[in-house]
Amino acid sequence: MLISLGVLLLGIVILTVGGEVLVKVATRLALGVGMTPLVVGLTVVAFGTSAPELFVSASSSLAGSPSVAVGNVIGSNILNVLLILGISAVIVPLAVQSQIVKFDLPVMAGATFALILFALDGNVSRIDGAILFVGLIAYIWYLIRLSKRNPNDPLKEEVDGAGAKSPIWINLGLISLGLGCLMAGSKLFVSSATDIARQFGLSELVIGLTVVAFGTSLPEIVTSIIAALRGQRDIAVGNIVGSNIFNILSVMGITSILNPVPFAQEALLFDIPVLVGVTIVCVPILWAGYIITRIEGAALLLGYVSYTTYLVLYHTHSPLFLQFKSAMIFFVLPLIIITVCSVAYSFARAHLRELRSQK
Repeated sequence: MLISLGVLLLGIVILTVGGEVLVKVATRLALGVGMTPLVVGLTVVAFGTSAPELFVSASSSLAGSPSVAVGNVIGSNILNVLLILGISAVIVPLAVQSQIVKFDLPVMAGATFALILFALDGNVSRIDGAILFVGLIAYIWYLIRLSKRNPNDPLKEEVDGAGAKSPIWINLGLISLGLGCLMAGSKLFVSSATDIARQFGLSELVIGLTVVAFGTSLPEIVTSIIAALRGQRDIAVGNIVGSNIFNILSVMGITSILNPVPFAQEALLFDIPVLVGVTIVCVPILWAGYIITRIEGAALLLGYVSYTTYLVLYHTHSPLFLQFKSAMIFFVLPLIIITVCSVAYSFARAHLRELRSQK
């Protein structure tokens, strides 16, 4: 058990190092060929922070553990919104750029519902994966066009130092190092996570939804929390929304192209509805004044703690499960629903006042 935990932690460290190296070098190269900071931030950086999810999901599927791949994507997206946005907003209220609300958020919702539609038959086929990947290409293409209309890039200050020129052989060597770390880290992570799941009697799906999702989301966690602490509040939100889009279109798309991914019935009946609920909750929270308050962040954080505790208690057959389920039904869910309804009501009132003022 201790050996498996040690290997798991080692895998997390290697994945994090690999993702960090890949992001920095890819950003430098992208800026060097003339890509704008906005496109770099929403494509190269978002893809880089999602690289651990891609390598873990692909290696899990090819190794005969598709439930880990499914749990990784679904769990990462749930964790990104509930845990990372929640913690970041508790640290400091998060500002939301209008582009994220008007374009990236609808894309995230559309990608989520496309994945659900493909998974309804219990399997994401190679054709489904190809459609998701084409969606990724279309998304990147539109971002590039959008950046040409917006030369005053708000992310410029964040990546000015990344454009320093380095010899090409150093960049290529660092990219190889980053990719090697991702491949080695993902292999260690998947094997150790599967061993731990078996020792605790947990299914591969649950370990994918919790431990694997947390480990592969470390780049997003670190990036968003540091951005919030530095006062770069819009970066924290954009990182999460962009990462969720890439997780579905890129990670699930490429993984299912390599090997069709079956969806377990329990994921379709519980975890997918939770993902839908999380996606729907994002809409009024992000639209309401383009800001996520500390109260809303606390509600998101409470939702993640409740979701994770529910999974662990249910799948370990804990005697505390029934009491926790009652607390969820009669306390936690009503509290979250009241918070979301309050946000939606405030947004509706503000929107109506804006419409009246325009007449």
